Amino acid sequence: MFTPRREHARFCSARCRVAWNRENTRDPEAEASAFDWAITAMRDATGRLARVTGRDRPRAFAAISEAMWWVTIVDATLVRYHPDTYDQVMTGQPGAERRLIEGTLSGLRFVRNRMGQYLDPADFIQPAESRSGPGDGIMAWTWKSVRRPALAPLPPRGQAWEMTRYRAYQAQLAGRPVGETFERAAAFLLLAAEGGRPATGVPVPATR
Repeated sequence: MFTPRREHARFCSARCRVAWNRENTRDPEAEASAFDWAITAMRDATGRLARVTGRDRPRAFAAISEAMWWVTIVDATLVRYHPDTYDQVMTGQPGAERRLIEGTLSGLRFVRNRMGQYLDPADFIQPAESRSGPGDGIMAWTWKSVRRPALAPLPPRGQAWEMTRYRAYQAQLAGRPVGETFERAAAFLLLAAEGGRPATGVPVPATR
């Protein structure tokens, strides 16, 4: 047992992580391929947002949900299996930008945990109506402010983490454009992925 420094942490140290990977890695090439595939999926999902219009609301909400899902999958993979590289890349960002990135990713984790189970995409997203009508792109749509979540069913540590995510959502996502959020998150994760790309592969968390 150990006290994790991050919500996704599974190992107490890099040495422990390496030992576990050596004992449990089944197919390094397949795992490396899966990680590359997750990166590609994130890049495609976030890039697709610029091509989706607001005419088809269900498709627009689905596109935002998919981008959120892949961003948080890649984020969780890097935090769990390459925390040192992740921290190094994060620390290398200018102070103000680092706080924005950390808050943005934490806020997206809040969305991931609440969307679908407690709230619908429409509860998080405010479509933008422009002079040319609702058919414009969804990059300018904004995140809505949401109520503080009910956390009683969670254990104390889970409550603390979820409140941290909620505060980050309110501070860094609420009222801001969807496109700005995903561009910032994806840019950082792509940078961190290049620094943490392993020669022997890295496991990708299950999507269910």
